[in-house]
Amino acid sequence: MPSRAIVPFLALTFLITWGIVGLYIVAPDWATATFGAISGSHPLFFLATWAPAISALVLVSRHGGLPGLRAFLSRLLIWRVPAAWAAFVLLGIPLTFIVGSLIGGGPLFAPMPPEGAGALVAVMVMMLFLGPIEEFGWRGLLQPLLQRHMAPLWAGALIGAIWGIWHLPAFFLAGTVFGGWNFLPFFMGNVVLAILVTPILNRSGGSLLWPMLFHWQLINPFWPDARPWDTCILAGAALVVVWRNRTTMLTRQAAVTEVIPRQRPETAPRPHPQ
Repeated sequence: MPSRAIVPFLALTFLITWGIVGLYIVAPDWATATFGAISGSHPLFFLATWAPAISALVLVSRHGGLPGLRAFLSRLLIWRVPAAWAAFVLLGIPLTFIVGSLIGGGPLFAPMPPEGAGALVAVMVMMLFLGPIEEFGWRGLLQPLLQRHMAPLWAGALIGAIWGIWHLPAFFLAGTVFGGWNFLPFFMGNVVLAILVTPILNRSGGSLLWPMLFHWQLINPFWPDARPWDTCILAGAALVVVWRNRTTMLTRQAAVTEVIPRQRPETAPRPHPQ
């Protein structure tokens, strides 16, 4: 996968997302009448959210063919990661929301909807197939390509800024969760989150599984709304992480730079006899 793939990846990602959302901003009556009112569960909202993944899969297929696509998707099976990072994803993120909510005088967990726990579980499962799918693009393709040219800290911060700007049109849609949020804190939070997930990607050897779980925890409906304290806590955590991992965060040592993993010698096909 050549580094020049960064440009078509970003172009296609923004074209899909901003094109879909732009229809509802520029021609809301026509878009609503034609495709239905936009919401977080609308098929077009899913398509707009999946744009980074769609772009990544298109480019991986173009440059690596079917074998390259299989190798790329095999990164979903990389589950080994240092125990501290696994604990941070599985326990640290939920605790961040719980503590942040308590600081702000909120509940321990998100309020139960009138429909009961089943509805909350259904939303939780739906979220697994929404935001985390983005990671095929952000951490699957863009981060390794950027880390060929800059230290992981700066690659993560740049992706966080791009990630935040990519969300911008959604803040003009009243039918989505972003409609009631303030963009600047969200943008800063995206940069913090992208920096935090960077060492998880690199320490796991390029796993897609752990960044996707990280993303899922961020939008898990069981955790309470902790704004703005969750961002403050995570920003503090990011400072600690960068300092403790400054050797690998500020240099390109041990940075993952392959989008399509190289085939291991023991699994490589044997040459046909002449």
